[in-house]
Amino acid sequence: MKFESGKLLNQLAENKELLFIETFRKGNLSVEMYKPEKVDLQKPHTQDEIYVITAGSGMFQNGEDHYSFKANDLIFVPAFVEHRFYDFTNDFCTWVIFF
Repeated sequence: MKFESGKLLNQLAENKELLFIETFRKGNLSVEMYKPEKVDLQKPHTQDEIYVITAGSGMFQNGEDHYSFKANDLIFVPAFVEHRFYDFTNDFCTWVIFF
């Protein structure tokens, strides 16, 4: 099975109401392509998650920590921790892996 970020981003661009597309699910593992527009309105999740930044850069809040991110970075967020992307570039998008 193969998923291409370019095709997923085109689908997101065609439907502005979508901020993410789930691409894969097996058991408690799910994978999404996420591309927020201007503001990241996420709330803490009930699963651990990993972000693999596909494009763009910006800042990330992970609990009380704040740090910059860029394409090809990997970010881990434990379940129930407040987190969000902010001050990100227009091209920002990321894979999200929940487990």
